[in-house]
Amino acid sequence: MRAPLLEARGLRKHFPLRGGVLQRTQAWVRAVDDVSFEVAPGETLGIVGESGCGKSTLARLLLRLIEPDAGVVRFDGEDVLAASPTRMKRLRRDMQLVFQDPYASLNPRLTIEDTVAFSLLVHGTPRAEAEERARALLGRVGLDPRLHGRRYAHELSGGQRQRVNIARALVLDPKLLVLDEPVSALDKSVQAQVLNLLRDLKAERALTYVLISHDLNVIEYVSDRVLVMYLGEVVETGTAEALSQSPKHPYTQALFASAPSMDPDRRMDRLPITGDPPNAINPPSGCRFRTRCPFVMPRCGEMTPPRVPVSATHEVACYLYEAAPAPVA
Repeated sequence: MRAPLLEARGLRKHFPLRGGVLQRTQAWVRAVDDVSFEVAPGETLGIVGESGCGKSTLARLLLRLIEPDAGVVRFDGEDVLAASPTRMKRLRRDMQLVFQDPYASLNPRLTIEDTVAFSLLVHGTPRAEAEERARALLGRVGLDPRLHGRRYAHELSGGQRQRVNIARALVLDPKLLVLDEPVSALDKSVQAQVLNLLRDLKAERALTYVLISHDLNVIEYVSDRVLVMYLGEVVETGTAEALSQSPKHPYTQALFASAPSMDPDRRMDRLPITGDPPNAINPPSGCRFRTRCPFVMPRCGEMTPPRVPVSATHEVACYLYEAAPAPVA
């Protein structure tokens, strides 16, 4: 068993809602609640869930772009949250984030070559060397530096911008790449190109990925393990093959059932899930999925279900899989 490269334990982040004349805190948005997982070196962990379930907040907590209210993040055995600003700057060479919006995350005043080289300059690399490495990496992600290097972000397509973001993240030779919806803004043909590029780069550079997406096809294609989130909590985790073939949690089952199919014989007779997610300001007691779950039991509203192992690599937070489950209401 290899030691995990990235480890999160009990991560929690609640955002205050302020109002009134004195701008006092009136409520809290519970974005991430008690999230724990591990990522082994060379592994791709996919994080999937509906919009608003806390995926992007979790990505920023892992890289300490926002401070958590509670919990522990360890990278390569080191406590990230206890690191000094100087040490954190060094750690961020090995932990990089590819943002969701490929246009908003690029500086419109910098050329593409300068954008990729900027991180190297911040870390003390001479300009000539930084520009040379930036041009080499642009060529590796499929952008001719002679043609695109002196262009600005608004002169590129969405797929080209995302390739620039990937090059910018890789220029420091990181060990971990956190990808927040890296292909959600792209059309299907360009998505496939970017995903294949990510797979090739992972093999070449021995990278570890944390890939966030709401697209199950993307998650299945690139992930080794999958973590399913609902309203700030982890409801199921396991290998991509196990979750696609035999999802256990009712929410995971609904996600896979709602995925569109190219087979005309697989028609959807009824909606796999109904209703909207509850408000994160005042989530339901106990299991947060109980207000939409077809198998709800009285005890689901009393206490949050623990994560129960259903196999050596598969866990689910649901009372249906206890040793002696209660009868369904």
